[in-house]
Amino acid sequence: MPKTKQKKHPLWWIRRIVALLFFAAIVVLLCGAFDWAPKSLGWVARLQFIPAILALNAGAFIVVLLLTVLFGRVYCSVICPLGILQDVAIGAHGFKKNRFKYKKANNWLRYAVLVLFIAALVAGFSVIAGLIEPYSMFGRMVSLFSHPTSAAVKIVGGVSLILIILLAFFLGRWWCNSICPVGTLLGLLSRFSLLKPVIDSEKCTNCRKCERNCKSSCIDIKGDKKIDYSRCVTCMDCLSECNFGAMKYRLAVSPKGKSPILQEGKGEASDAGRRAFLAGSLIAVGTAAVKAQEMKMDGGLAEIIDKKVPERQTRITPPGSQSARNMYSHCTACQLCVDNCPNNVLRPSTDLKHFMQPESSYEQGYCRPECTTCSDVCPVGAIHPITVEEKSSTQIGHAVWVRDNCVVLTDSVICGNCARHCPTGAIQMVNTEGFSKFKDRRGRDIRLQIPVVDEERCIGCGACESLCPSRPFSAIYVEGHQVHKTI
Repeated sequence: MPKTKQKKHPLWWIRRIVALLFFAAIVVLLCGAFDWAPKSLGWVARLQFIPAILALNAGAFIVVLLLTVLFGRVYCSVICPLGILQDVAIGAHGFKKNRFKYKKANNWLRYAVLVLFIAALVAGFSVIAGLIEPYSMFGRMVSLFSHPTSAAVKIVGGVSLILIILLAFFLGRWWCNSICPVGTLLGLLSRFSLLKPVIDSEKCTNCRKCERNCKSSCIDIKGDKKIDYSRCVTCMDCLSECNFGAMKYRLAVSPKGKSPILQEGKGEASDAGRRAFLAGSLIAVGTAAVKAQEMKMDGGLAEIIDKKVPERQTRITPPGSQSARNMYSHCTACQLCVDNCPNNVLRPSTDLKHFMQPESSYEQGYCRPECTTCSDVCPVGAIHPITVEEKSSTQIGHAVWVRDNCVVLTDSVICGNCARHCPTGAIQMVNTEGFSKFKDRRGRDIRLQIPVVDEERCIGCGACESLCPSRPFSAIYVEGHQVHKTI
């Protein structure tokens, strides 16, 4: 009789479909081919683990941790684009099934790489760390086909693509479980996840089909019938390969308090340790969430609306960089200027083309004319040394007024913040047409005034944008200049 094809488990299909949607979204976002993509799909990039940490995106960080605590390393098989790419490469070798076998974890290698990775980030060598960071690696691979890049980037991206595909094709998820720092970090937490693939020893026939098709090589049926959950990426392949229902994805702790997972059969002590860790993690997550919410409220519990980054046509680079071309051709993204900026103006870019290189934005402060810190600390000539006098006469951009956002017109109030705080006097308030209901002390009607920008005098410091009371977008913002001018 002809052999019937094994039906795929429903969880296998769900995981594949969700992973495909995430993969398509991140590719569309990184390609930059659609104007609507950044607004509609930007959250996909913000959900990536290492960028979330570097950007201090507590929300995304907490989401990934919660997903790992609940479901295991689903991040690696559903959200991470490099992980999904490896699954595609592994699937291309599908004509040869039953080709994997259990292997012991390369703990010395993966933990050594993790330590070096963290050390590089702490030391400010984020570009070097980005060479093995999964989201950055995938971004460079996509840039090979979607953006004109330098020869160096093409070589790095091309070599990374070939290496990842070959390793996945022949060794499965070896990169994820031996090199990738995100996989190692989440692997430490996934050991304690609530839901896991579990082996039912009473139904297991030792056919080893699940083991031979485990792309992470983390199932040991021949030996102790164990699963190394630090390497399991919750791909659900083992559930579909088992013909006898011996593999289940369920709660790892039984109601009796004894673990049904054979390799962790250390009794109640192991379960107590796991529960204590989970309780501590959830308490920490809850505390962080409460603190984050408190930061969004003022003393009267009124919600504070954060400012959003305006859609600038041209990026703003700091005074002393001379031009965007000089900035990006010399900058090694060492984070030294970002770490030392006293006004929170410089922050690492999350854009693929300039990933982790500094960019200026004024939601949290403005570039004070008397500050030259970034030019003082830059070691590579991306930002040349500049004096206070030179900075005060360097035009890095110019202010643009957005009529529809101005509170003078939207709320019929007297403002003038932008003009009062402009250090060069480039903004003047002029009368609007018609009289308002406001009267001065003598009872005379007064006109509402709106700002007018003298672009020749504006230096692009961002004081007007930062101090504008309009939310979430300022009524006045700075448009950068590709080449700086002296005024």
